[in-house]
Amino acid sequence: MEEIYCFAGNPLDRVFQRRQDAAWIASLLADPETRLLPLVDLKPLGRDATALDWQPVAPWRSLIESGAMLIFLGIGDGRAYFALDASTAKDALDGASPIDARTMAAAIPGEEAAILAEARSLLDWHSRHGFCAACGTPSAVASAGWTRRCPNCQAHHFPRVDPVVIMLTVDGERCLLGRGRRRPGNRFSCLAGFMEPGETLEEAVRREVQEEAGIKVGRVRYLASQPWPFPSSLMMGCLAEALSHDINIDPEEIGEARWFAREEVKAMVARSQGDDPAPALPQLPAPLAIGHQIARRWAFGIDTI
Repeated sequence: MEEIYCFAGNPLDRVFQRRQDAAWIASLLADPETRLLPLVDLKPLGRDATALDWQPVAPWRSLIESGAMLIFLGIGDGRAYFALDASTAKDALDGASPIDARTMAAAIPGEEAAILAEARSLLDWHSRHGFCAACGTPSAVASAGWTRRCPNCQAHHFPRVDPVVIMLTVDGERCLLGRGRRRPGNRFSCLAGFMEPGETLEEAVRREVQEEAGIKVGRVRYLASQPWPFPSSLMMGCLAEALSHDINIDPEEIGEARWFAREEVKAMVARSQGDDPAPALPQLPAPLAIGHQIARRWAFGIDTI
């Protein structure tokens, strides 16, 4: 059965067919039941880290009318939900404070983490794409935040997601885990990398493992995916069959790569479930990351190559 990982499982109906209906969007904003999520510098507001701080529209009306970025997220439980870039209103947060998205995602319900991923990714995309990629003219927001249009050349620009392969390379009863060069400490994870134009998923897996660890890969099996809103990637998890064994890392990308026995990975999974009593031992990423879940499922025999 399909597992739903953190930042996936969004329950909202995005009602794509009505995003261009400005009158309908205005009616939603006038509805006292509508809620919006203010974000400051892409960090959600919260009274604590255990719940998103959904707020009525009225207190934010002046900020919206001043042109702050507003995104229609969707409909759920009979009400509309929006995201608002409140970065210019830091002095009017009324007791709430911005909270790191990773920290909050680990504590809030999974469905809310998925909505947070949607909101954060869209606001970040707008902050990076204010100009038309075709002619350089400042573009305008349209379709309730889901499109940018160029008033000069009439080009339409849509939010983009960067595809990333993340893979556990397996050799019998052991698997390959690596540690990024820029990541201090003893945390190991699956190798990962961005897909390149003209590649299949399988080809990207083989290329990345060869480039980062010098290991040749044969069969590739897709497992699951995870939205990763830092800023806006889609992590596509795979198992890969090792055809060679000698590791030769790319020192520009990888600080260390090692083969780990299945029992070692089981112990790493157990250590990641709470306060780690042995921080000097190899670690996995936190359970919210798909890299943790791929390693866990292989270690306990749930997925095989």
